[in-house]
Amino acid sequence: MNTQTNADAQNAAASNLLSTLVPFVGRGMISAIFLLSGLSKIAAPAMTIGYIQSVGLPLPNIAFGMSVFVELAGGLALLLGYRTRAVAGVLALFSLATAAVFHNALGDQNQFIHFFKNIAMAGGLLHVVAFGGGSLSLDARRG
Repeated sequence: MNTQTNADAQNAAASNLLSTLVPFVGRGMISAIFLLSGLSKIAAPAMTIGYIQSVGLPLPNIAFGMSVFVELAGGLALLLGYRTRAVAGVLALFSLATAAVFHNALGDQNQFIHFFKNIAMAGGLLHVVAFGGGSLSLDARRG
């Protein structure tokens, strides 16, 4: 029985590590692309606004500001696990909209890859919507 008890304790410890650490690491990995993208937009606003204009979106300056806000605020909130489910939902919709508007030339291999990268990101974010931010999050501290 002692061997079984040790195995059960090891399984419980491994399960606890997975349920604690993995959501935190996953949120960090997903948030990185939004944070870096938002920062790169700030570093080259004219180029970003020009790209927004090139696809025909109205009010490119406002679209620029909104996208920077969504990426930076959403990326940071996701990283910290603050209102994680709602933020992940917004970022999933943002990813899908970005795929549809900016990466819809599927005959171009680069755009094809970017389109499905955004689809995959939205899928990962929907997992966060479903399962939350985990125990290493501001949401967990709030109760």
